[in-house]
Amino acid sequence: MADKQLTAQEERAIEEFLAELKNREQPQVVTVPPDTAVKFLMARKFDVSRAIDLFQAYRNTRLKEGIYNINPDEEPLRSELLSGKFTVLPGRDANGAALALFTARLHRPDVTTHKAVLQAIIYQLDKAIERVETQRNGLIFIYDMINSTYGNFDYELCVKILNLLKGAFPARLKCVFIVSSPLWFRAPFAVLRLFVREKLRERVRTVKAHELVNHIPKDSLPEHLGGTSKISHVAWIQACVNSRQGQENGDCMDHLFVIYSSEQNPKSRPLPADTEVSIHMPEEGGMTVLGLVQHVKRMKKRGIFQEYEEIRKEPPVSTFDVSKKPYNQSKNRYSDVLCLDQSRVKLGLIGTDETTDYINASFMDGYKRKNAYIATQGPLPKTFDDFWRMVWEQRVLIIVMTTRVIERGRIKCGQYWPLEAGRSEDSGHFIIRNIHIDLFQDFKLTHLDVYNKQTDESRSVAHYQYMSWPDFGVPKSASAMLDFRAQVKQHQAVAVQSLGSEWTGHPAGPPIVIHCSAGIGRTGTFCTLDICLSRLENIGTVDVLQTVKRMRTQRAFSIQTWDQYYFCYMAIIEYAQRKGLLAPVEWSDTEFETDSE
Repeated sequence: MADKQLTAQEERAIEEFLAELKNREQPQVVTVPPDTAVKFLMARKFDVSRAIDLFQAYRNTRLKEGIYNINPDEEPLRSELLSGKFTVLPGRDANGAALALFTARLHRPDVTTHKAVLQAIIYQLDKAIERVETQRNGLIFIYDMINSTYGNFDYELCVKILNLLKGAFPARLKCVFIVSSPLWFRAPFAVLRLFVREKLRERVRTVKAHELVNHIPKDSLPEHLGGTSKISHVAWIQACVNSRQGQENGDCMDHLFVIYSSEQNPKSRPLPADTEVSIHMPEEGGMTVLGLVQHVKRMKKRGIFQEYEEIRKEPPVSTFDVSKKPYNQSKNRYSDVLCLDQSRVKLGLIGTDETTDYINASFMDGYKRKNAYIATQGPLPKTFDDFWRMVWEQRVLIIVMTTRVIERGRIKCGQYWPLEAGRSEDSGHFIIRNIHIDLFQDFKLTHLDVYNKQTDESRSVAHYQYMSWPDFGVPKSASAMLDFRAQVKQHQAVAVQSLGSEWTGHPAGPPIVIHCSAGIGRTGTFCTLDICLSRLENIGTVDVLQTVKRMRTQRAFSIQTWDQYYFCYMAIIEYAQRKGLLAPVEWSDTEFETDSE
């Protein structure tokens, strides 16, 4: 604390922070040193409660992004640091705030990952806030878009960076300057709204390069931003790369994560004893999007079909004993689509009746998250109440339905919710009320109120029904499905946030219930896409083959046909093209149709 001595009141706040943190359930955090506590307290003006919230947000962000240990000597972090795309400038503004600069034109979404970029940002910011001056006076973020192109822009990375700076890092974000934004950025699309939402609205300013000096002293800015500083920020970057002092003395706060091993071997990373690990974790191998295109072009449709056939031939890894019990057989929509005993969802017993804990539903892991989904069959009239019991017991916020009730003259699913707004239906233990319906081009969203007659409680549940999956085959374009996925994920995030302290489970919230008719075809396709795209967003690679094989260990026969499997490949490629990670791909392969659920 060489820059300024702490007051007696601030010293007491440190003691209160450490005591309060110790009292909370924090099994995955080791003892926090006072110097680290000061950083979080200063960022929240020594408001202990808000500082602890910030600490938890910081920790959760690093856990969510898989950033457990930061070593600047290892790749890809070393190369990311040396790229210079993110740096802390040597100067400050007139009020002493540190200046962090992100140079958009140096960012190549196709050759790096979000994880590597965020590691570099966190590492450099950790070093920057070693100065008490920065802790007290905060941080200004400059998003430099000079000479950048659409190919340099990464919307989701921008979301992550801004969320980190505005509420998950121990430094006050004073202002965001967007410099020389191109016309496509200023156009009315979601990008600009990202930067001006919530509490940042009054702190975000779009300026031209020559206007930045009206806000920041010239001698603190490099020449290309209109300043006169002759001090190169390269020295800062070299210091970050060549010195591990911060790690060794704990200034990088990596001691918060020392219980995790190095990222060198993600497969064997130990986690806290009370943490359950997903079967879909970041790991070496897989394919980049370019590798994925080359794989599909080399294998062609017939080769992808053979790849799927090898998966299909593998027998289930477990038993179906509970599904086969005589009193449960009538609860299965299809006699050959059963639940693996090891992953089935168990309902709470009604009284002591052991026949009441069964539903044809399976827990399935998501990317880096245990039990992200519940894959289930389309409810039968006799299982409507069981279905709503499951939704209630698992605190489900969203139901995703990927089939119509009737297709090609066949009943694919029971009408288990009120179809018209304002209507209510009694399932037995629950009364389901249709509050409102939002219609979209490819799906509809029904807002439901679920009333528990036994506890006299009500909860809101969102029911998404995807309507554009053709009766025969798979969609020719993944665009609508990708939009649908994005909508579901956004709704889940908002719904979890609205729960506040009521929800103490995984930060991503309760599992999402997903069903089609059997709960393996379209359901497996949706989950495969979500897992693969989440991994692509995180580490830049995908592995469709291993994802489906692992998924089948939790919901047997997931991905029911080869064309659903092929669709996953094509949807990932279409997603990469939409994100600017791939140029348009020309295909010469002959199209042919296959039946699909």
